[in-house]
Amino acid sequence: MIKSVFQIERSKYTPKMPKALSGTVKVVEGGKTNSVADQDDIKKFFPGTYGMPIITFEESGVAATYPVLNVGVILSGGQAPGGHNVISGLFDGLKKLNPSNKLFGFLGGPAGLVDHKYVELTSDIIDEYRNTGGFDIIGSGRTKLEETAQFDKGIDICNKLGIKAIVVIGGDDSNTNACVLAEYYLQKNSGIQVIGCPKTIDGDLKNEMIEASFGFDTACKTYSELIGNIMRDANSAKKYWHFIKLMGRSASHIGLECALQSRPNVCLISEEVAEKKLTLEQIVNDITDVVVKRAQNGETFGVALIPEGLVEFIPEMKVLIDELNDLLAEGHATAEKFQNLTTNTERRDFVIDTLSKESSKVFASLPNGIGRQLTLDRDPHGNVQVSRIETERLLIEMVEKRLAELRRGGLKISFSAQNHFFGYEGRCAAPSNFDSDYCYSLGFVASLLIANGKTGYLSSIRNTTAPAAEWIPGGVPITMMMNMERRHGEMKPVIQKALVLLDGAPYKAFAEKREEWAIKTSFVYPGPIQYWGPSTVCDATTKTLQLERTK
Repeated sequence: MIKSVFQIERSKYTPKMPKALSGTVKVVEGGKTNSVADQDDIKKFFPGTYGMPIITFEESGVAATYPVLNVGVILSGGQAPGGHNVISGLFDGLKKLNPSNKLFGFLGGPAGLVDHKYVELTSDIIDEYRNTGGFDIIGSGRTKLEETAQFDKGIDICNKLGIKAIVVIGGDDSNTNACVLAEYYLQKNSGIQVIGCPKTIDGDLKNEMIEASFGFDTACKTYSELIGNIMRDANSAKKYWHFIKLMGRSASHIGLECALQSRPNVCLISEEVAEKKLTLEQIVNDITDVVVKRAQNGETFGVALIPEGLVEFIPEMKVLIDELNDLLAEGHATAEKFQNLTTNTERRDFVIDTLSKESSKVFASLPNGIGRQLTLDRDPHGNVQVSRIETERLLIEMVEKRLAELRRGGLKISFSAQNHFFGYEGRCAAPSNFDSDYCYSLGFVASLLIANGKTGYLSSIRNTTAPAAEWIPGGVPITMMMNMERRHGEMKPVIQKALVLLDGAPYKAFAEKREEWAIKTSFVYPGPIQYWGPSTVCDATTKTLQLERTK
């Protein structure tokens, strides 16, 4: 592998860890837990792993010996900075427990477990990937583990390799699957444990015990650098409005964090749109008002941040998308009829005729391109792929239309817009110091959860705004984070997504300043992630985490 100078120097970095993990540890168990909602239903689905206690690891000082353990690891779903360090921490943790322990990586995500594709991860391989971005050490995938035939194939390969535990590194859906897998293996007395690690740049896998999902810190800092660069260009040229769509389908954490870091003129928060029941027309009018006021001040430029999943939070659009998800759900007769149609016109007419009256009206009002994007192939969970919907371009077109109406009334302003989508740019960046440290500790803790016989747990690191030495390692039962949601037209148990809280400190800090940022040019240029230098620069957490954890 040919390495850049940066990679060579970065490979020398030793992640900082909680002091509690420096020697032998003891397990401290809390009380029984309950799911966040739908307790009776969740308990029925997970009778063996429901109600388990929260785990904390503390220094023991008592020597301990552990039997040989073979462990498998899976990278699941989209990439997030720090995944390689989770695997590095897991590997080092296992070797510390017993030098004879082995770690096997299943290739290409969960499909590797089912298809028996794997590689033994040795120190030579691990050392090539420490502190690097990406998931290329073993690859990732979005295969869902939800069928007993898949689970049984997993048992077969685990028995063949002597694997006693599987670590699933993924987001809310991946760890929901991990919980299902843990329950099944427990009921089958297979002797195979399942542990999860919280990954997603979207930041929506968090709670009191999971303070942050890994990758969020790095991705937001990467996007904020790019936004700052665009702001500097806009303030230099003084002639373009930049509409920037950011990752975050179900929650606006990325948009909010980037806004706190860079101070754009407009930042839409999907959760606020839903709470206030804002229509598409109202959103467009609000943006247009900012464009007009800035132009009247002589500033015909600006920056607007748009969350990827915005359309699903606009009330009339949400109803439409829910109907489309049911209409086009795999196995439904309407989906088959739709797929058999050959032209876009036929498909559009079929959808208009099949939807409810109100949703049909909304769909018919959309530009043909947006309507087509809403009916493209669904994601593995049966939902519309919102990343394919050019929401930022839709808003530009509608703002232009509204301004044209105002010009006919005598208003004289210019408006020229550029659209951007920042997604893949942040998913595989070299992890920040925070993510390098956090991920390594998550992996190390996973090895301890396995060694102590735990299953159905998510690796947890708390007190993350303190120096790494003061972090609190442990584990949280995955069932504790679950509720019931509709998937593929059926109610299923899933990890509850953490949305932006409108009464939370990060949102309040943003809301307090956004009117000022809208009219004034208050841009901040965050610059690139720093890996060397003062701790105040290199080890700083996100503004979101700082605000959430300020007592």
